[in-house]
Amino acid sequence: YYSSVRTLRAIADAHIVVLMVDAVQGFENQEQKILEEAIQRRKGVIIAINKWDLVEKDSNTAKYYEKVLTQTLGKYDYFPVIFISAVTKQRIFKLIELAKEIQQERHKKIPTSELNDKILKEIEASPPPATHTGKEVRIKFINQVGDNYPVFLFFCNYPKAVSDNYRRFLEKAIRRHFGFKGVPFTISFKEK
Repeated sequence: YYSSVRTLRAIADAHIVVLMVDAVQGFENQEQKILEEAIQRRKGVIIAINKWDLVEKDSNTAKYYEKVLTQTLGKYDYFPVIFISAVTKQRIFKLIELAKEIQQERHKKIPTSELNDKILKEIEASPPPATHTGKEVRIKFINQVGDNYPVFLFFCNYPKAVSDNYRRFLEKAIRRHFGFKGVPFTISFKEK
């Protein structure tokens, strides 16, 4: 209980959450809950695979481990994974540099013109599905707001009709064009 309370408090106070996963035990239910809490609070996240010195390795072990972890994470595939050892201090300084990188990503601002140029082309190529009444959803403008973490506002004619699948499509398009590695962000729709 106390461990859970301390973890929740640490996540609330943090800007970047380093989720430590035991290399031997793997990604378990406890780590999933911590990850979801960090995402819900819009914190930057790094997944650190600890005790990497205890794992028998060949040249493909890290790639295989990362592939399995990415499949486990599903739609949360944008978090960087780093293999560390707290005992031997392997990649500890690289972890700190990665945390600084993620913090910069959290505060990155995309110019509105560039955001609209790139993402509206993606929307034009794959428009949102029509509403249940057959009306066409048209996204007209995109703006990035938010100071502590990125928030993208999409102005359209039927904001409530945009599906979760299309929301994920837009998130992937933003990540493909602009990065935001390790950073959960919010996509909202407003009527225009």
